Amino acid sequence: MAHVTDISAKWVVISFGLFFICAGLLMLLLPAKANNILRKAGSTNFINYAEITIRIIPALGLIFSADNSKYPDIFKLFGWFMLLTSLVLYFVPRQIHHNFSLKAAEVLKPLYFRLISPFAVLIGAVLIYSVI
Repeated sequence: MAHVTDISAKWVVISFGLFFICAGLLMLLLPAKANNILRKAGSTNFINYAEITIRIIPALGLIFSADNSKYPDIFKLFGWFMLLTSLVLYFVPRQIHHNFSLKAAEVLKPLYFRLISPFAVLIGAVLIYSVI
């Protein structure tokens, strides 16, 4: 019988996969909106720390569901990478994070968002496939 942690982690990964799919569709259909969202990263203390804290949830989901996934080593690697980088970001000054997102938004024109959108959808689909 599956443990509650295993079931919860699986649903976190499925939700994370759905998030990637929705983000990919947003980048494809509304690239200017996606760019505006990117520009807001780190723009206020609330957005900055909420964003970092929320990243920890799928990171833990990947780590805890790794052994029951189709790709345990990859799940562990990316889960730990996301967790550690999230913890590091707590100590990076908010303005540096925000300036980075503004520079990235300048580089990522609507065409580029559309070009990378299939990869986001693919990542989301692979995440879901990996735990079902």
